[in-house]
Amino acid sequence: MGKLIVIDHPLIQHKLTLIRDKNTGSKDFRDLVKELSMLMGYEITRDLPLQEVEIETPVCVTKSKAIAGKKLGIIPILRAGLGMVDGMLKLIPAAKVGHIGLYRDPETLEPVEYYCKLPTDIEERDLIVLDPMLATGGSAMAAIRFIKDKGATNIKLVCLIASPEGIQAVQKAHPDVDIYVASVDECLNDHAYIVPGLGDAGDRLFGTK
Repeated sequence: MGKLIVIDHPLIQHKLTLIRDKNTGSKDFRDLVKELSMLMGYEITRDLPLQEVEIETPVCVTKSKAIAGKKLGIIPILRAGLGMVDGMLKLIPAAKVGHIGLYRDPETLEPVEYYCKLPTDIEERDLIVLDPMLATGGSAMAAIRFIKDKGATNIKLVCLIASPEGIQAVQKAHPDVDIYVASVDECLNDHAYIVPGLGDAGDRLFGTK
């Protein structure tokens, strides 16, 4: 079973409180989501492999540690996942960025892929899938399935806020995927919104209704 990692650093929890506040406007919301994503990135990249390299400091030649050329990919789920990309790229600027867009069929209620652009060497990369909210888990499960169908084998899902129902659904559908969150909230309401949540992340990022 994939791990559930709740990142409870005080700075992350403080910024999470600010984005929950309904009085936080779109500009501040975007900035905070970017900062949260960057802070979460430290934990998400904790297991990157290192190699020893030789360098010359102003004082002497020495051996030191460097990331061992690991290929990474960042895959935001459109549209809300876009708000998390810049924060991640601050930490791992060499990562390739793909995009996946989904909508829910009004009759079958099944997620349908309408856009998918991924790195050509996706099977060689460790992938970080981004979506601020993990509510029912439907979009995340579908996105991960589509990415796996393209050849991906090493995937992490990163969300700011998750419901217990969404976590359980993703873990059941994709037991090989680790889930990173800043908070596990109480539940979903009758409209499948996370409670207490923060509303619609896409609308709050981009100022739409």
